[in-house]
Amino acid sequence: MAAPALEAQFVTFSLGEEVFAVPVEVVREILDYAEAFKIPNGPDYLLGLRDVRGQGVPTIDLRLKLGLSKTVPTSHTRVLVLDIPIEAKVLTLGLVADRVFEVTPFRRDQIEAAPDIGVRWRSDYIAGVVRRENGFVVIVDLARLLSREDTVALDPHRAGHAA
Repeated sequence: MAAPALEAQFVTFSLGEEVFAVPVEVVREILDYAEAFKIPNGPDYLLGLRDVRGQGVPTIDLRLKLGLSKTVPTSHTRVLVLDIPIEAKVLTLGLVADRVFEVTPFRRDQIEAAPDIGVRWRSDYIAGVVRRENGFVVIVDLARLLSREDTVALDPHRAGHAA
């Protein structure tokens, strides 16, 4: 059996002043921001569908999903197109970020567990935290962030079907 890699590559991005990261393996591409085609009766964080090379990709405002204020698009706003393994399938999703920074390696020993702040606060979607000189980078586990209801709502093949 091969030894686990000592480091992993992550794509870093910001939501406001906060820096987040997702594993590079789940990032298909990064696109300039464009308005999504609205889907009626979707959750508030679901901006709609975006055409990505002929595929209708549900696009979410991660700021709203995390309880922050709605994204106000700027010239730096990007959409990360992600392929997220959830249960027995892969969910393709567009995630709006205020700014995408870089692909960066984090050593496994740099990644700390999500802090326990002693109150009921949903932190199960935090895969880890990395300290940097100017603050922290929060590694997001998107499969944990999205509930079963979310994955049904975000599945374009089920859109319009009664539950």
